[in-house]
Amino acid sequence: MNRDNGQNRQNGNADFADRQDGRALDSDASGRIYGQHSGYRNLKAYQIAELLYAFTCRFCERYIPFSDRHHDQMVQAARSSYQNIAEGSEDSATSKKLEMNLTNVARSSLGELHKDYVKCLERRNLRHWQQGEAEFEEARQLRPKSLSEAAAWVNRKGAAGTPEERAANLGAILSAQAHWLAERLMNRQAQDFEKGGGFSERLHQARTTARTKNTPPSF
Repeated sequence: MNRDNGQNRQNGNADFADRQDGRALDSDASGRIYGQHSGYRNLKAYQIAELLYAFTCRFCERYIPFSDRHHDQMVQAARSSYQNIAEGSEDSATSKKLEMNLTNVARSSLGELHKDYVKCLERRNLRHWQQGEAEFEEARQLRPKSLSEAAAWVNRKGAAGTPEERAANLGAILSAQAHWLAERLMNRQAQDFEKGGGFSERLHQARTTARTKNTPPSF
């Protein structure tokens, strides 16, 4: 996998992420009304999905012609996954329903991306590693923190298979892991909603509390 614009695309989101962390909404009133939100950069699902986008950009530019519809399809699915997790976290301040819907869109995109990596292996007659095989378990345990770390693993000398085979299998494994984490995130969001309610309920509770506090005691 040769160096290209995948890392640049990933780094291009850093300024936006630095500005959109919710720290301006740090008053007690904001906490009661908006609840906890905008912490997507700490979510494992987001971290892997963002890395997977950069990885997929590089994979497609290296191995899939731009004229092939799968090129754009895979890049769009990867972009949708991390962007919708981030947007859902941002929107959770005023809409838990929208947060859950967007997380589900991300989950679906990751599922489609996983299928695309598997299809890529099939179309190119590359071996699809299976659970329990040494190569699969090594890739599953890799958990790369950066694109350069993932690329170094793909391109290392003496490894089994071709770099293309290793890259496609790693993409399939990372997308499956991110899909699982997105499902876990959806479960947690559902539990948080059951426990704390949504924006409208918090607004009502805040106004009720304020009126009670400001009502003079009866004689």
